[in-house]
Amino acid sequence: MNSISEALASSGFKTIDFVILIAYLILLVSLGLFLSRNKDGKEKTANDYFLAGNTLTWWAVGASLIAANISAEQFIGMSGTGFRDGIAIAAYEVMAAITLVVIGKFLLPVMLNRKIFTIPQFLRERYNDGVGLAFSILWLFLYVFVNLTSVAWLGALAIEQILGLQGLAVSVGPMTISIRMIIILFLFVVAGIYSIYGGLASVAWTDVMQVTFLIGGGLITAYVALSEMGGVFGTDALGALGKVYTDLTTGTHAQDVHFHLVIQESHNASAFANVPGIAAVVGGVWLTNLGYWGFNQYIIQKGLAAKSVDEAQKGLVFAGFLKILIPFIVVLPGICAYYISQDPQAFENMNLAGKINVADDAYPWLIRNFTPTGIKGLSFAALAAAIISSLASMFNSTSTLFTMDIYKKYINKNAKDKALVNVGRMVSVSALVIALIAVEPLLGGLDQAFQYIQEYSGFIYPGIITVFGLGLLWKRASSTAAVWTAILTIPMGVLFKVTMPDVAFQFRAGYIFIILVTFFIIVSYFSKKTESAELPSQEDRAMMLRWGKILGISGIVMIIAAAIVTILGMMNPAANPDSNLIAYLNDIGFQAFFFFGVLVGHCGIWLYSNSKDKVKDPKALPINLNLFSTTKGYTYGTIGIAVITMLLYVILW
Repeated sequence: MNSISEALASSGFKTIDFVILIAYLILLVSLGLFLSRNKDGKEKTANDYFLAGNTLTWWAVGASLIAANISAEQFIGMSGTGFRDGIAIAAYEVMAAITLVVIGKFLLPVMLNRKIFTIPQFLRERYNDGVGLAFSILWLFLYVFVNLTSVAWLGALAIEQILGLQGLAVSVGPMTISIRMIIILFLFVVAGIYSIYGGLASVAWTDVMQVTFLIGGGLITAYVALSEMGGVFGTDALGALGKVYTDLTTGTHAQDVHFHLVIQESHNASAFANVPGIAAVVGGVWLTNLGYWGFNQYIIQKGLAAKSVDEAQKGLVFAGFLKILIPFIVVLPGICAYYISQDPQAFENMNLAGKINVADDAYPWLIRNFTPTGIKGLSFAALAAAIISSLASMFNSTSTLFTMDIYKKYINKNAKDKALVNVGRMVSVSALVIALIAVEPLLGGLDQAFQYIQEYSGFIYPGIITVFGLGLLWKRASSTAAVWTAILTIPMGVLFKVTMPDVAFQFRAGYIFIILVTFFIIVSYFSKKTESAELPSQEDRAMMLRWGKILGISGIVMIIAAAIVTILGMMNPAANPDSNLIAYLNDIGFQAFFFFGVLVGHCGIWLYSNSKDKVKDPKALPINLNLFSTTKGYTYGTIGIAVITMLLYVILW
């Protein structure tokens, strides 16, 4: 205990910092428990517990989406990748904003119209029980053994580093327990206290407070860190940012990739492997984002709990604007830490404590050394908000999946609301215990955890996008194609990983998607389990045909362009990418347009089919183009996000 006290004393944290953190935690738990209460003495129904009684407003939906999404994976993992590879990793955040408005326009309205509790429930209704059960089990394993464990592990690692507690342990009788495991237990308990009892309402409404701390505290941390650096340079925060940008883009750093959103392979092959040039715009990042934001239960559940389609859509636009802020909160500090590591002597008068041993140490190290008293506590509260809100959402969604898709469907079909809520709570507690036991054996020794999580989550996204997307939007999508696509998804990921280990995982995911979506369409067209379909109205058919032709031709043009560039590049492999256009296009990953061409082109196929084919799958959803109509506000919000994204890429290309 003496060594722990000494570590805390030398961490730079003062009493006021701990007071701020403790006050935040007390406020969070108190608010969560207050929201958990049964109003007017009424017992919670299943809808109340799992979907907040469909009461969420747009700002609650948007805030909860971001709070569930941003965790230690971003603060620690993405900042670590920013330290190692630069701002290009922000493509995940920027493109997520674009993805959110696509989901709000085309996917979420269909789900809300079907009154869906869970994503696997949709699969059961659209295909068959086997497909739904398979994905229920898959998501449960992913949540417990990947999401819960990684968020808690990275969060504990960050807290250890910030407080200087690495490697310390506490003896409890004959047992020795590491500080990291104690921190993980603490995070699980705080998140579980209100989320397990109160359900999604407690999670979502406390997320409004949490995202305020998360965004506000994160921006203040980045600003103050730049101000501290500016003190060394003799300038203010903006001046410090300008100097860092200039120094990392000129002179000996002219080919440094840290301030480029599009990485050239010849400039940094290892960074390109993580964020392969324009593939981060038109490549496999779309699979990750569509799969994560559109079909991930603990994310999309916030949209499913909205008051209405309009509120849900406005919430997604709000979340999109917040996502664009995230790189300034988590990636920029990692780049600043990298800059300091290039010339540590310039900052030697600051008596910097600790070291950056692996990339994921960057953000905790920066907080420890570059944020003053008081701001440290606020930064710590922001990090805690990110971790706890994500864990709370995962507990709730894990219980929703098991209770509604397995317990109610296969164990107790006549279960009443009270029983379902109680089972949901027990499942959350069980998930907490299992994750606590599994976390240490599964994780450890990771240098850039964000990339690790992205790559191995990417094993399942090509199949998920194919099965879910076509099931929602194409009337001929068959259950046979869905079952076999689900079966092939993970083996294909493993096969491509083994046979193409040096190819960037976003390219591998793209190749797998091309194979799976082609396979799915062919199997569906050969399916004999069809019934006659009534064609849409003449006006709707004309619209679908027009857009089908536009998307189909666009996809073909992209594929042909990618083929030409790739072939010409192979014919002149020695060309200098800094002076030869074809070599440059290959150097920034132009082959990603093979994937994007297929993604766009296959949309043309199902639009054409929906307008022309006189047969459909027996469980096909009715075609209702009115579901895709949006308000002017949604359109203006979409345009705003698109313009900001374009400007970022123009400035930081």
